Amino acid sequence: MEDTLSFILEVIGTVAAAISGIRLAATKRFDWFGAYIVGLVTAIGGGTLRDILLDIRVFWMQTWWYLAVTALSLLAVLVFRNLLVSKDRMLFIFDSIGLAMFCVIGINKTLAIGYPMWVALVMGIITGAFGGVIRDILINEEPLVFRKDIYATACIAGGFVYWLMYEFAEAPMMSQLACAAVIIALRFCALKYNLQLPVLTEKVESKSRGDSDSNTTPHDK
Repeated sequence: MEDTLSFILEVIGTVAAAISGIRLAATKRFDWFGAYIVGLVTAIGGGTLRDILLDIRVFWMQTWWYLAVTALSLLAVLVFRNLLVSKDRMLFIFDSIGLAMFCVIGINKTLAIGYPMWVALVMGIITGAFGGVIRDILINEEPLVFRKDIYATACIAGGFVYWLMYEFAEAPMMSQLACAAVIIALRFCALKYNLQLPVLTEKVESKSRGDSDSNTTPHDK
């Protein structure tokens, strides 16, 4: 049952991430091949970095279906262009779903090979967010994860919920579902209530010319 749930989460995450990348590529007027590549790296980028860091076989090199699912996602965007491309909220929905699914997958795979929970949380964030970073770089946008939007922070919150339920409830399936639900809920609450992290700015204090003149000595003048 757990293997089936993990597979379902992976399919949903792959489709959601691929559509979010393809949709953004469409707004930049990429051709079909370019849109496919953007969708593919969005779907596999985070997991690829995770597997490299964990020193295990890269997941998408073991089966062709990730490439096929991305192609089907491109087809879906072409068929339902008016719904998926013209509506800004669609990007947010698919991006949030992909983020949640991949975060759970990253935590699951890291725990499965014997790493401690804190490493699993880091790998969950990388799996969820890094594909979006590559996507934004390819389309020449500031990466969403580095903005004031609730993004990686939602992964951290979901990861801690996973941790608590994993330790005390001893129900792996419920831990996965709760983690995904928290991430998606936080993303939607952030959108609805305009929640955001503080922006780190450089405070520059400047003096007016009048103040500068008043501080000069007669000799300076």
